[in-house]
Amino acid sequence: MLISPKKELDEIAIDRIIEMAWEDRTPFDAIKFQFGLAEADVKALMKKELKFSSYKLWRKRVENCKTKHLAKRVKGIDRFKCTMQKAISNNKIAKR
Repeated sequence: MLISPKKELDEIAIDRIIEMAWEDRTPFDAIKFQFGLAEADVKALMKKELKFSSYKLWRKRVENCKTKHLAKRVKGIDRFKCTMQKAISNNKIAKR
């Protein structure tokens, strides 16, 4: 999957993007900030990498999820990650 002519995503990055896309609290802006993929690019990646039934389920969740888009979020939520999340390394979330 190409982001731009210069940068290609590896398997670890693709796995992390899919994980972030499934997470309800992670907005598309966080994915764009970390990986440079716009919302349309994330949707295309998910369609390519997931089974069609899983993709349809994910799209339905995204359409109804107010936290995936910063413009729809409650004003009190101003962070990209959960307060319980300390660090992300090798696609694993370290918790308390």
